[in-house]
Amino acid sequence: MAKETVEILIDGGKATPGPPLGPAIGPLGINMMQVVEEINKKTADFEGMKVPVKIIVDIGTKAFEVTVGTPPTTALIIDELNIDKGSQDPGLDKVADLKVEQALKIARMKFDALLSNDFKNAAKEVIGTCVSMGITVEGKDPRDVQKEIDQGVYDEILVQNA
Repeated sequence: MAKETVEILIDGGKATPGPPLGPAIGPLGINMMQVVEEINKKTADFEGMKVPVKIIVDIGTKAFEVTVGTPPTTALIIDELNIDKGSQDPGLDKVADLKVEQALKIARMKFDALLSNDFKNAAKEVIGTCVSMGITVEGKDPRDVQKEIDQGVYDEILVQNA
C-alpha cells in the first residue's frame, strides 16, 4: 500500500484549497475540503503563525491523516509578546521582556519538539532562544535567568505550573 506524504507550511487556522495546499495535494485525488477542514481544526490554536503540517495519503484507499508540528519557538515567543520580530542587533537592542511564566507556557506548547525531559529544562530552552532575539527575561539577560533556574530561584513558578 503506497503512501504519499506532503509537508507544507500553513497559516494557522487559515488553510484554503488554493496554493500552496491545492497544487500539492490535488493530484493525489483526495477530498480537498475534508483536508482543509481537518488542517484548520488542528491549527486553530496557532492563528497568525506559520505551522508545519504533514498530510499522509494512502494512494490506494484515498484515506489521509493530518499531523501538525508546532511553530518555531521564535514564532511562539513573538506571538506571546505581541511583537513584530526579534531585534536586528540582539547584543545592543532589546525589544521586549519575557516572564518565566510565559517561557513555561511556550515550553508546554513545544514540549514534544524540545530536547528537554522536564518543564524546567524546557523553559530554559525557550529562554535560550531569547538571547538571539534581543529579548530580556524578567528584565535580565536570559543567560542569567537560566543560571537562576539552575539555582532554584524560579522553582516555585516552574514546579507549581508544570
